[in-house]
Amino acid sequence: MTQPQHPPRSDARRDARRAARAAARLHAVQALFQMEAAAQGADAVIAEFEAHRIGIDYSSEHSAERLAEADIDLFRRLIGDAVDNQARIDQLTDRALVAKWPIARIDPTLRALFRAAGAELTGGATPPRVTITEFVEIARAFFPEGREPAFVNGVLDHMAREVHPSAFD
Repeated sequence: MTQPQHPPRSDARRDARRAARAAARLHAVQALFQMEAAAQGADAVIAEFEAHRIGIDYSSEHSAERLAEADIDLFRRLIGDAVDNQARIDQLTDRALVAKWPIARIDPTLRALFRAAGAELTGGATPPRVTITEFVEIARAFFPEGREPAFVNGVLDHMAREVHPSAFD
């Protein structure tokens, strides 16, 4: 029996949805970073990203890389939840970090990543293992040569086990 040349349409839709959610997570990390670095509020950064960054084709003659269209609802929810629950998320993160490295001392990109992931872990219906995998991939995008992705994996695993212990039985 031969396999079809093209995946069924439902697989293509599922892949597009998955890519849109991944793009929303990446944009959320970038937006949270910008909010902290530029001392901007959530509404202003969300509006800027929606108007000038999300859906923009960054490909050029040297690169055909194009980021998928983002899931705007997920993007907004991650930013809103990260802002509304920042104290709780930062405490979760602090408990997962070594005592000498509280969240205030870590790289701001990682801090934004932990806040976005923490928002998804504490407020979303996404399985925790999926959230961990997705945000480790974002860490790989920001730190392709470093040890940060393994660090992110360990911290998020600790956070997820605290928030959703039954998911790891």
